[in-house]
Amino acid sequence: MFTKVLVANRGEIAVRVIRACRELGVGTVAVYSELDREALHVRLADEAYALGGQTAAESYLNTEAILDAIGRSGADAVHPGYGFFSENSDFAQVITDRGVSFIGPRPAAIDVMGDKISARLAAEKVGVFGVPGTTELITDPAQIVAFGAEHGYPIAIKAAYGGGGRGMKVVDSADSAAEALESAQREAKAYFGRDECYMERYLTKPRHVEVQVIADDHGNCVYLGTRDCSAQRRHQKLIEEAPAAGIPDEILRQMGEAAVAVAKGCDYVNAGTVEFLYEDGGFYYLEMNTRLQVEHCVSELITGQDLVELQLRVASGEALPLTQADVELRGHAIECRINAEDPAEGRFLPSPGPLTKLKVASGAGVRWDGGYEAGDEISQYYDNLVGKLCVWAKDRPTAIARMIRALEETVVEGVATTIPADLAILRHPDFAAFEHSTKWVESTLDLTGVTSKAAAPSVEGSEPKLRRDIDVEVNGKRFSVAMWVPESAGAATATAGGAARRAKPRRSSGGSAGAAGSGTVTVPMQGTIVKVLVAAGDEVSEGDTICVLEAMKMENNIVADKAGTVASLKVEPGQSVGAGDLIATIE
Repeated sequence: MFTKVLVANRGEIAVRVIRACRELGVGTVAVYSELDREALHVRLADEAYALGGQTAAESYLNTEAILDAIGRSGADAVHPGYGFFSENSDFAQVITDRGVSFIGPRPAAIDVMGDKISARLAAEKVGVFGVPGTTELITDPAQIVAFGAEHGYPIAIKAAYGGGGRGMKVVDSADSAAEALESAQREAKAYFGRDECYMERYLTKPRHVEVQVIADDHGNCVYLGTRDCSAQRRHQKLIEEAPAAGIPDEILRQMGEAAVAVAKGCDYVNAGTVEFLYEDGGFYYLEMNTRLQVEHCVSELITGQDLVELQLRVASGEALPLTQADVELRGHAIECRINAEDPAEGRFLPSPGPLTKLKVASGAGVRWDGGYEAGDEISQYYDNLVGKLCVWAKDRPTAIARMIRALEETVVEGVATTIPADLAILRHPDFAAFEHSTKWVESTLDLTGVTSKAAAPSVEGSEPKLRRDIDVEVNGKRFSVAMWVPESAGAATATAGGAARRAKPRRSSGGSAGAAGSGTVTVPMQGTIVKVLVAAGDEVSEGDTICVLEAMKMENNIVADKAGTVASLKVEPGQSVGAGDLIATIE
């Protein structure tokens, strides 16, 4: 087993890995951006190293900074979590070349499965097939139009080197092909660092079923049941459950065997997830995620296996401690992702800001995997997942009732959350009767009146801090160090490196959108303008998109609230804005 693991991630997954390592007696190393210097994963780790920067590109995607932390800490293994470098073969190779273990698959397997096109070809080689799609990258909207003419619409554009719905756009007609491709490429570039995309037919009412696999270096591979992740919005999952219910056992067995075949076909090692779409009694290969999934918790609850522990043991060279015959599924588990996001009657608007209160449910069969505590900040620069509320029960109806109870007991203040939407889903008869699909939340579920407010009372200890660079002497040796102190402790004091740099004060993300039909267009959340579609003097109709705002890695269209002429336009691409900021006026 390893002696020290560096966790190249943040938030709840970093916390999850750190806790698993502690239980195994393994030392842990955290890395952090400027915004995360006081984060929960930093507080829990044995050691922590600053990466610098604020955005993901400046910090958690800064290869040199992470490699430096590995060297300085003496870590003998790296766990990438999910997102960031978790599916980056170049990073895995650099780690491996340094003699440090990468807790994940080999770089070659990441290359095959990380590229969704080669992944389709690899699956087809072992007799596992997906929906009709391309094996060539999209370079021109005309390719989408030609594919639509042959196979019909809708079409899904997907990031070739991504997953989790990021960079995915649905094209309903030839007219929207160019705009959808541009948006998909932009999101893929922002989240995965690469903008290559491919396309495939978009099924109209599928269920999203995953198979959890884990393989070792000794030729063993098992699947740990299935998960249903059909309750989604914007192709991002809201609720996951295990096992997938309402599907014949024989079909689930075939999915499991297909998943193992795909994994063995690419010489896969460690934990991974093979995803399928199920519709009308048939299933289609979707993709393979070469990492631990956000929803791994529900698989753990029904199998009694600790997936992170298995990852660590497999990566250290141990053989799997179980065979397929040893895998026993018990009961039913459900996970709700609690995101800092206002359901906003179906618009799902990101809600960054200070987490002023967090009271999580407890009781029989309840589990919480979180990355924050009260007083922490949910930043616009990272994913908006606050934590995952999970329940286990003897059967699915009991699990649904238990989750409803747990959600009602959970209190989050300071940011809006998806809890009201989760409750609306769980209470709907379609969900109970397996009538939902990946499109059900957006096409069928009535979220009228379903919102979440981001009340943000003051928090003790939330006074803005500023950086002070000072010189200290330890045992006769001089060091230059940075300290973050409360503003009242000396905001105007000069530092060794120059004037103190003031931290940005925290602000509520509630904001306002102006009175309906007023012609005063404001943004509902903090974020960055990535595209402006109009200019001063343009004529617009009510509902026309004025600009595209990116917040928490999600693109949001800011629209005109009435028809008229754009009298003034106050933003441009790349500009940062705050909740309630005026971006345009319409007369």
